[in-house]
Amino acid sequence: MKVKFIDFEREYNFLKNQISPRIEKIIKTGNFILGEELYKFEQRFAKLCNVRYAVGVNSGTDALFLALRSLGISSGDEVIVPSFTYTATALAVAYTGAKPVFCDIELETFSLNPQDLLAKISTRTKAIIVVHLYGHPALMPEILSIARKKHLAVIEDCAQAHGAKWQNTDGKWQMVGGGGNVGCFSFYPTKNLGCYGDGGMVVTDNNKLYKRLLMLRDYGRKSKYKHVMIGYNSRLDTIQAGILNIKLKYLNLWIKIRRKLAEIYNYNLGDIPEVITPQERDGYYHGYHLYPLRVKFQRDKLYKYLNTIGIQCLIHYPIPCHLQPAFKYLGYKEGDLPNSELMARQELSLPLYPFLQGKEIEYICSKIKKFFKRRI
Repeated sequence: MKVKFIDFEREYNFLKNQISPRIEKIIKTGNFILGEELYKFEQRFAKLCNVRYAVGVNSGTDALFLALRSLGISSGDEVIVPSFTYTATALAVAYTGAKPVFCDIELETFSLNPQDLLAKISTRTKAIIVVHLYGHPALMPEILSIARKKHLAVIEDCAQAHGAKWQNTDGKWQMVGGGGNVGCFSFYPTKNLGCYGDGGMVVTDNNKLYKRLLMLRDYGRKSKYKHVMIGYNSRLDTIQAGILNIKLKYLNLWIKIRRKLAEIYNYNLGDIPEVITPQERDGYYHGYHLYPLRVKFQRDKLYKYLNTIGIQCLIHYPIPCHLQPAFKYLGYKEGDLPNSELMARQELSLPLYPFLQGKEIEYICSKIKKFFKRRI
């Protein structure tokens, strides 16, 4: 049996009778940039996140960058980011001229460790980027409390966490993206809500930031030929917005399916001492963008074995940001952030998407059990 990491064809076969007419309609109208489908999607996505405003941009990376720019982050500032995340999170900080300050993670949610966060705050710190990695929300109540006391902006990197949520101290559920000053999303095709190309979104409750973001994404202009700030060409295409409008109505259902599939993995892999299955902390709702298995021993051999027999799996991520050559200028060394480095050695992402079958997961688990049984 061959098992793809994600099978786009299965999803498209389910959606094509809705998507093809939508694309054709947009092409006929010729309104490809800032069209009606985009405004409709922005309104619907803002409602999903329980915020007032949403601004479509051309990628998740640009969402982070423009969010930082809207908050006035620039050269000489410091922004705290987790080291164990995709490099785009830290690159967005570097694009502004500010300094990324890498923070370690805690191993339950794989997100910012509040204690290490406190230790990394300096007089130059202006913001914190919180990454809801793999779909599990970060420890937001603790992080927001720290941010308030230190007067720091909070940017939520929700690229892997569409539809995830956490409970406030008053017991109310908060969707990711709406807890900090701004929330940033990616619609890269592999995401829980993905388009057929690049795309992103910034959400906020702040009207001033919203108006600034509208200009930043569109050449810094206030009217067609009046440019009031240095802006960028970063707009979510109308066609991609049209596709996302169709897929948005399935998001909650697809997350429920992801959670059920993760339960099958947990049930079948829970008794293997060599691995640690992902967990969901009380008061948090996991979106399961990925299924990050921690492999205590022989992770690379298991990765090679599964891919060799036709089970596609990936590693997210083999090199933490603080050890990336691109950030060598910051002076970090091996051993500085031990939890991030441990995850880089142990993490293995197994196939997980709404159209994956339970029998395929059981097959994957049987092969993992076979691998470790053969090596005991």
